[in-house]
Amino acid sequence: MAYSLAAMDIWGEDIAGNPLVYGNGDSDAVCHWTGRSIVPMDWTPRPTALIPITLAYDDGRPFLGDPRQALAEVVRRYTARGLTPVVATELEFYLFDAQSRKPIGPVSPATGKRLNSDAALSLDELDAFEAFISDVYAACRAQGIPADSAIAENGVGQFEINFNHVPDALKAADDAVLFKRAVRGIARRHGFIASFMAKPYGNRAGSGLHVHFSLLDKEGINIFDDGTARGSSTMLIAIGGLLAGMAESTLIFAPHFNSYRRLRPNSYAPTAVAWGYENRMVAIRIPGGPAKARRIEHRVSGADANPYLVLAAILGSALAGIEGELAPSDPLLPSADMTRLPRLPSDWRSAVDAFEAGDIIASTFAAELRGPLAACKRQEAETFATRVSEFEYETYLETI
Repeated sequence: MAYSLAAMDIWGEDIAGNPLVYGNGDSDAVCHWTGRSIVPMDWTPRPTALIPITLAYDDGRPFLGDPRQALAEVVRRYTARGLTPVVATELEFYLFDAQSRKPIGPVSPATGKRLNSDAALSLDELDAFEAFISDVYAACRAQGIPADSAIAENGVGQFEINFNHVPDALKAADDAVLFKRAVRGIARRHGFIASFMAKPYGNRAGSGLHVHFSLLDKEGINIFDDGTARGSSTMLIAIGGLLAGMAESTLIFAPHFNSYRRLRPNSYAPTAVAWGYENRMVAIRIPGGPAKARRIEHRVSGADANPYLVLAAILGSALAGIEGELAPSDPLLPSADMTRLPRLPSDWRSAVDAFEAGDIIASTFAAELRGPLAACKRQEAETFATRVSEFEYETYLETI
């Protein structure tokens, strides 16, 4: 399989000037089985299966332009320090009416009425879509995905399914990727469209990919736990690394044109570089609960992001904080003024610039990934810049 397939734009086009295409004759990488069991997919017209693979050079070295190999390299750095990341993800998504070209709430299978209002934590909505949700859980069991609780989220037809913590960051990312494919396929079978767009409705809640993680030492002890609600000094310097790498990692957390519609002030999607205890308005939240479960929740990424790159960026930044003993800023109180805090890039092009200039990004990702990814996003941004929206025509065409 060609190396260049790891660096194509959202429409499946080659990146202009990509050295993976033009510098080596578009040569082939070697596909290695990841070791995960064959993944059954019974929602397709003819039941089939998927064999997960990853890319390597002919001599066996991992191809670090492959997002899965990029995450594996970060995990290897933790392993060399005798540490194991324990990771869980939370993924939000919307269901839409499959008959509409634009997002519109689905018709409830229970009532026959179209959903048209928010229903945060609605048990009735979970009951109404029980057949779809049950099929999703059945697919997760068949694929070895540790799906936990499901909730009706804040948007019209929006749901969230959480996963149990696993001491294997690669498996956690695999699970998220396979889950997204399963949800989309099962939704089609039920007559819906499932979308992981970051912000499908301009005036409703966006969809996030929140990441929870802690670190175990060789004895299996959580090194973020010091027996107090404050957390250990290691946890604090890991937070310092996350804050230091957040702006330059924004392109990974918000990789698409639509992503930046989600990152708006005064929403649960963070726009400032900040952290706090039990504070959902900041980018890094330290949840409460038993000290032995002390962990970090990273809240920046949209559901549209690549789970491998998201986990690599988060764990890579945390490791940079641990290695450099980077002290974090003071935790933010819920009542604090956030207007003077350092900000995340507010638009796509600024995020690409920050990514290319980032020192932590450079220490986390190989050049084989950084260059093509930045070029890909610049190419996509240029394509969007040439498209005029219907709303612009409605507003300006005969007015000015």
